[in-house]
Amino acid sequence: MSSTVVMGILNVTPDSFADGGKYLSKEDAISGGRRLVVEGADIIDVGGESTRPGAERVSEEEELNRVIPVIKELVKDGAVVSVDTMRAEVAKQAITAGAIYINDVSGGLADEKMANVIASNPKVQYIVMHWRGHSKNMQEQAIYKDVVKEVKEELDERVSSLLKSGVTNEQIILDPGIGFAKDSEQNWQILQNIDRIQLLGYPLLVGVSRKKFLGELINAKDPNDREAATIALTAELARLKVWGVRTHAVKAHKDAISVIERMHK
Repeated sequence: MSSTVVMGILNVTPDSFADGGKYLSKEDAISGGRRLVVEGADIIDVGGESTRPGAERVSEEEELNRVIPVIKELVKDGAVVSVDTMRAEVAKQAITAGAIYINDVSGGLADEKMANVIASNPKVQYIVMHWRGHSKNMQEQAIYKDVVKEVKEELDERVSSLLKSGVTNEQIILDPGIGFAKDSEQNWQILQNIDRIQLLGYPLLVGVSRKKFLGELINAKDPNDREAATIALTAELARLKVWGVRTHAVKAHKDAISVIERMHK
């Protein structure tokens, strides 16, 4: 059983739902990233634009100013870095700075130039999330007859389009987009049927860390009170051999994965 990868979240933003403002300065972000590495993060995912429901977009210049200096320093330290962006120019500059993963919540739909950037950098891994629109109104798009079937079909369509643009199969990692244009029940349906999404044949990254649907289940309004619930899901996803999980806290998730792997050794 191969290890489930733990991607540590590093939001260099004032308004992300769980850690907004915590790492807004360059110095705080770099020290936060270093702490995630010490905790055992396999990848550090640096984001400069909040994608929480209702969030407004920031300018490309602002996003670049937030993420590029942090990526450069963490790469210099030897960290494996991802950039969480929907913009082709940000992805391009992040790759130049040393990022080897592009985590695009829009799966290439927000910026038509993204596919070309990925295709032009064949060593880069591209995380393609299921997406139906920007944060400001994405929850209005949470209308499905069969959420698992439709998410699977829409991801498959994105993959076909990307392959036609020159992106290779080896570059692609998929993400079902938990919490993006999905209500709580739809999130649970996807998680309960994650094996059906895995049938697409690509590595799968799942991001559930401290999200609202967990808070609704355990009556926790504060995102920080949802960590134990998140760890429980990480353990189950590791049991299902999901490629990776994206988390705010790293060590506890690494420990949970170690236990699951030992149980199934």
